[in-house]
Parts: sequence; C-alpha cells; structure tokens
Amino acid sequence: MIFSMRIAVFLCLCLCMASPALAQVAVFPAPSGKADAETLVVYSSLDEPLATPMIEGFQKANPDIAVHYEDMLTGEIYDRIVKETDAGKKTADFAFSSAMDLQVKLSNDGYAQRSDLAMSARWPAWANWRNTAYALTFEPAVFVYHKPSFTTEKPPATRAEFVDYLERHAKEVHGRIATYDIERSGVGFLFMSRDQEQFGDIWSVIKAMGAAGVKVYSTSSAILERVSDGRFVLGYNILGSYAADWASRHPDVGIVLPKDYTVVMSRIGLVPEAAANPELGRRYLEFFMSKEGQTIMARQLQIPAVSPEVAGENTANTMQAIHGAQLRPVPVSPGLMVYLDQVKRSRLIERWNEALRSQ
Repeated sequence: MIFSMRIAVFLCLCLCMASPALAQVAVFPAPSGKADAETLVVYSSLDEPLATPMIEGFQKANPDIAVHYEDMLTGEIYDRIVKETDAGKKTADFAFSSAMDLQVKLSNDGYAQRSDLAMSARWPAWANWRNTAYALTFEPAVFVYHKPSFTTEKPPATRAEFVDYLERHAKEVHGRIATYDIERSGVGFLFMSRDQEQFGDIWSVIKAMGAAGVKVYSTSSAILERVSDGRFVLGYNILGSYAADWASRHPDVGIVLPKDYTVVMSRIGLVPEAAANPELGRRYLEFFMSKEGQTIMARQLQIPAVSPEVAGENTANTMQAIHGAQLRPVPVSPGLMVYLDQVKRSRLIERWNEALRSQ
C-alpha cells in the first residue's frame, strides 16, 4: 500500500470573487523511493479515498512517478485552470471532473490540449470531443425506492408509472419523495436539462412531484439515507453509481433504470493546455482509458466503466447489452454548454420552481 499524506490547504476560488474554499491535498510518493521523482499534479472532484486505487494502479506501472492529488469542487477545478492559465502560470497535468459542461468549456475555449492516445480511435464517438475531452465513466440516472414499501406492487419503471404511483398513493407518499435541488446540484441540473430534451411531458412529472410534496437536496447521500430507512419511498433521477454503492450496504434500497429512457452522465478527463508536465498528464489519462484502469474503475471504485474493451459487471458494455437504446448517454460536445448561459439556466430553474409550486 502506497503511503498517502494528507494536508489541508486553502485555495482561492476565483469565479465571481468567491471566498476561499478548503481543498484536500494528498501526496503519493514515488513507490521506487526516487528522491527526485517527477510529480503528476491532478485536480479532481473525485474524493481521494475513492481515487486511491486508480493512483496506486498507475504508480504500480510507473514506480518512479509521485502524485500530487488535489480534491476540490467542480467549480474550483474550472476556476483554477482558467486563472492559472490566464496568468501565464502552470496548472494541473490532468483534470477529472463530473461537471461535464465546465470540462467541455475548458476544451472548447482552448484551456485543454489534444491527447492522441492508443485508445482514442476506439473510444465511443459520443465520449470523445476532438481528442481533448474524454468521458471516462458511464453513470445512469435512476429511480431509487424503499423495498419494504413495495411488497404488494412493483416500483414504477417509467415516468408515466412514476406519476401514476404518486397520484394513486397521494396521502401515503406525501412528503416522502425526493430528488436533487437543481439550483444547487450540478448533476441534478444536468439530468433535468436532459429530461427536458428527451421527454416532451416532463413538466407533468415535475408537477406531480410538487403535488406530492417532493423534498429536494444537493447531495445523493441525503436522499439515499432517507430512502434506506423508509423516511422516503422514492427518489427521482439519482446518480446510479452512488445509488449502487449505497444499495450494496443497505439492502432496503432498490434501483430501477427507467425503461422509457435512462440518461447517462460521465466524468470527463482532460490534459490542460498549461499543464506543467503534459506528458505525465497524458500518461495518466492513458492509464484511465486502458483495460486495467477501466477495470479498476468498475471493480474497485464501483463506478461504471465506459471502455468498449471492458466487459462484465458495472460496465457500459454489459448495461448496453441488457438495456440497449433505453440508455441515453450525454454526448461530450459543445451542446453541454447551452445552460452555462445564465439567462437559459435561470429560465429553466424558474420553470422548475413554478412547476413544483403549481399544485
């Protein structure tokens, strides 16, 4: 096991002159013990304990490389890279974030460089934007439910069934339905924006949740905790990777991939244009995309792998074989930036709030 040292440092979050935020830094010395080892600098929104198996796998193949890992919020990653690049400074060698829109914006605005790798041509077309931004995970938005509450009927498996269930059980489920707060949750906003594109009657679903006294949260864990102990009966559009991890430890949590369509989001990796050591960044990205790296992702991190070369449980290959066209991955493309327009974003949030209040 590689020795990991944690130190807390204050980092300035620059966008809109926000106040400093606390980021976690983990240092993984080179396994070889080389004193003057090159250091890979990573900015990531993945919690360091989850990232550790991937780092250890990379260092096993690259024993002379140390890793400096900064665990921060998705907005911080974007802000740091832009500010450091614009100031003529060096920035991270690799950036990994669940904020698909911000990662694509970095790529589109010239803050990421091309990474032509062995797997580039074989990577799914929807998951590769010009060899600069790569989707590295395959994470569906799911319904979660409290199993003991569904002993006499099946949980809803489509949005129409979801609405029907809420209407038939109005009294029993009032205040016991949950979803993300799209004003505070980036992934919640992403899922809602895709819902609007994929499902013409989505506002009927939102209105039905409003009538059912839906509770909204910014984190998956807040919802899953309440579903697991029965305070909530259903959760809508919950990130599947977190739901699967929670269900593995809490047997009363059930998961449904909506049969009408299932939105799939991804965490995106890229090498910044101003990377201090871009070749190290590319080497880490290449490991992420390799069969070994994607297997670690699926089996140890418990995050579904996207690589077409990896099969078995918790992979895009297996999910696509089972669910086919039901799965709708979010393409890595400039289309993701539409709702970075503050007017469009505000309009969607306003309509969401109106729909929740309308009943």
